Amino acid sequence: MLQLCRVTNALFISNARSACSDELIQQEAVTLCINVSKQQPFPSAAIRKLHVAVYDDPNEDLYSHFDSCADAIQQEADRGGRSVVYCKNGRSRSATVCVAYLMKHGRLTLKDALQKVKTARHVIDPNPGFLSQLQRYEQELKKT
Repeated sequence: MLQLCRVTNALFISNARSACSDELIQQEAVTLCINVSKQQPFPSAAIRKLHVAVYDDPNEDLYSHFDSCADAIQQEADRGGRSVVYCKNGRSRSATVCVAYLMKHGRLTLKDALQKVKTARHVIDPNPGFLSQLQRYEQELKKT
């Protein structure tokens, strides 16, 4: 079943197949697509696109993209738009980016942010490397 899972009013998480459905993109009024993968396509819809080319590998550096992705999602929300973050299966990479956004702009703890994303899409499971990058990010955010 194709679906975009709603994390907040302005943020969805999904797998690539659903995120590339122009029908779903229009239906949910998505204005920004964040593709967190090396090989997945973008929807053909005429919307803003952000590409974070990483593999679902614990050694990949997703940390360096947390701020830019979180800020892009927030800017989209501020102008009344909606974002979808996706990777191949909508489990690890996209979930990690959504959690980082909730921690930065939602002021949630890592634990609460993970729970919120898991409630929206119960199959999420960030790999151990991404989880440790999120822990590092939580410490960084505490300092600001």
